[in-house]
Amino acid sequence: MPIAEKLLSGKEKLAVLGLGYVGLPLAVAFAKKVPVIGFDLDAAKIQRYREGNDPTNEVGDEALRNTAMRFTAEEEVLQEALFFIVAVPTPVDKNDLPDLSAIEGACGSIGRNLRKGAIVMFESTVYPGATEDICIPILEKASGFTCGVDFFVGYSPERVNPGDKIHRLENIIKLVSGMDRATALEAAAVYEIIMTAVKVVGSIKVAEAAKLAENTQRDVNIAFMNELSMTLSRMDISTKDVIDAMNTKWNALGFHPGLVGGHCISVDPYYLIYKAEQVKGASQLVQSSRKINNGMSHYAADMIIRQLIKGGKLVKGAKVYIMGITYKANCPDTRNTMVPGIADRLREYGVEVRLSDPVADKEGVAGDLGIDLVESEDIDNADCLVFAVAHRGFYNLSAAALRAMYRSQNQEPYILIDLPGMFGKEEMEERGFLYWSM
Repeated sequence: MPIAEKLLSGKEKLAVLGLGYVGLPLAVAFAKKVPVIGFDLDAAKIQRYREGNDPTNEVGDEALRNTAMRFTAEEEVLQEALFFIVAVPTPVDKNDLPDLSAIEGACGSIGRNLRKGAIVMFESTVYPGATEDICIPILEKASGFTCGVDFFVGYSPERVNPGDKIHRLENIIKLVSGMDRATALEAAAVYEIIMTAVKVVGSIKVAEAAKLAENTQRDVNIAFMNELSMTLSRMDISTKDVIDAMNTKWNALGFHPGLVGGHCISVDPYYLIYKAEQVKGASQLVQSSRKINNGMSHYAADMIIRQLIKGGKLVKGAKVYIMGITYKANCPDTRNTMVPGIADRLREYGVEVRLSDPVADKEGVAGDLGIDLVESEDIDNADCLVFAVAHRGFYNLSAAALRAMYRSQNQEPYILIDLPGMFGKEEMEERGFLYWSM
């Protein structure tokens, strides 16, 4: 009997390792159809989930309270599973080299509890060849089994977009690969339990490379827009106006300048660079794009300083509030966010910086980043407001509401930095704001 049928009949269980922004929604979705074990090494996180607390906002507290999933931090429970999905983080280290320690640990946990006939699917981002060269040997050593005989392996890159209410887990096209055709088809049948579109690709390496390609191409295109924005700013040309004009052509790509953070676009290119160097391939464009995008925090901070001076403000001691600290809009995730880099750069000039974010997990920000967020109602006496993230709630702020946050409501200009371009330049300038946007 195929594993998908065994899962649907309740005879076997599926295990998801790594319950973050990727693994948690996946596990909750599967748990609506089949028996699921949700495994994470973070016992405190597991307890929060058991209590129905979802800090990711990806599935919601009610869904967690109602899920039939079994949450656990004990790896022995994995012995009950026959189908494994690994969705642990794969960051880079301080030298921007791949850090596979979490996925290696997950392989050890699975291997020590592996049963014959199991399929292990990897969703964590890796460079081409890592699944077969790194993961399989660990699984074999920990289990004493032989891959392709006693157990089987595949790769299916995660494609979820945190905070996106349109492109959801269930309706994205899910790429699936296997060590052989039979494994790929069996894994695809499992994913089809919860997903409407599953595409089997030719090999594990193709699937691994596809994930790197789709995120790296975004990094490269955003880098171009950032570089264009810096050039246009020197000529006092509105980047937004140029983009609006450019996008009237049918083949415009729709990219915008911005801060590139998060766990995918700011990380995955390094995996491609690493592998390219191993095989003596080319990565100059990718490396240049990373350099440009990594420099945007300092660029934004320097432009804020320029606007303070232009508005007649003393830089040293100026009070600046940065609105938004997450790496993307409408999502509490702060992984690799570039906003603290702006704050750090401003402080080098003697600027007093405070940050506020209505979406971010305040406890998480305090613990992970060491930053105490200011409540929006406590923002006052500002010399400059910097909107760094386009949260939905920010769009509702009127000019009057913004002016109430400044040091003097009757002293123009009100310096407004709108990095994502949420507000109209002409409208804000008519209302007495000194406006600048990327």
